Amino acid sequence: MVRDHFYSLFLKPLFFSLDPENAHQLSVSLLKAANQFPGFLNKIEQVTTYKSERLKVKVAGIEFSNPLGMAAGFDKTGELYPFLAKLGFGHVEIGTITGEKQPGNPQPRVFRYPKDQALINRMGFNNPGSKEALCIISTQKKFIPRGINAGKTKIVPAENAVEDYVKTFQSLSGVSDYGVINVSSPNTPGLRNLQEKDALVALVNGIRKGLGGKFLIPTFVKLAPDLEENAFLELLDIVLDLGISGLVLTNTTLDKSSLTGYSRIEEGGLSGRPVREKSTGFIRLAYKKLQGRLPIIGVGGIDSGESALEKIKAGANLIQIYTGYIYQGPFLPYNILKFLDNFMLKEGVGNISQLTGSE
Repeated sequence: MVRDHFYSLFLKPLFFSLDPENAHQLSVSLLKAANQFPGFLNKIEQVTTYKSERLKVKVAGIEFSNPLGMAAGFDKTGELYPFLAKLGFGHVEIGTITGEKQPGNPQPRVFRYPKDQALINRMGFNNPGSKEALCIISTQKKFIPRGINAGKTKIVPAENAVEDYVKTFQSLSGVSDYGVINVSSPNTPGLRNLQEKDALVALVNGIRKGLGGKFLIPTFVKLAPDLEENAFLELLDIVLDLGISGLVLTNTTLDKSSLTGYSRIEEGGLSGRPVREKSTGFIRLAYKKLQGRLPIIGVGGIDSGESALEKIKAGANLIQIYTGYIYQGPFLPYNILKFLDNFMLKEGVGNISQLTGSE
């Protein structure tokens, strides 16, 4: 398509000539500049948004115009939500937000691996903290469902993790449709220890107690793709008793064995095409085990309509993109949703939810 070629020929070379974080800031600046021209964002919305009644889905009591969202990590402050809400997404997950403000790890901390359509990041939850995030988000008009991804502040000791998560959810639940307990980022020391069975039970129960005995909004747990299969299945045995609303599968991986032919492989979490198969495998396992009793948000390596359909058929109720968006550009949501809609039309499927777990 002409618009895809425009991105590939003009914008992508510009962005990829810059450091990934500088490229991200440039895209933010361009969006803010575009917003200064009345009606310009509405024009962008018209060419990036694909609508169909077949794509509407209800998950955890929330109505979504389509199943595709922007994953946590792209909008770490909440300031991009008004723009992303007009770029074809059905929801936007903000964060990761921690209880306290933190700068994250030293730069450079994001690295491209173009041959594999992959990124490695070791951002370290750089964000304004829950209090400032509330100031940013509370001024915005809400167009589409907004999720809040909550993590632990690096300097907060493990024994005080519950209080740190509670602070974020207390601050932001009122401006969010759903929340995510992130215990799976590889870039905060000790965070993944919270995925261990007893630790996760204590954390989730502690957060719920700290919020007055119940979650204030539907709350998901985000897990890593590096768990051993038995440990993952053991977690699935207990999640139904924890009062959570669903799972986000999966975060980035520490397994970089698929990256070859590069002079240097950086430390951090790997995302993009190399994690596609692994994340889909975890979704498949979870759906088979839970049989639809908890919804799943599928993340990892989605960069086309085919890879999106694969996640849904494996058991995902909603899907999210991030790295694929960096490589494929702003028309990826339109292309994915059009592919899904055409597939349903061809197969005689009336609603996207009927495809979940249908492989």
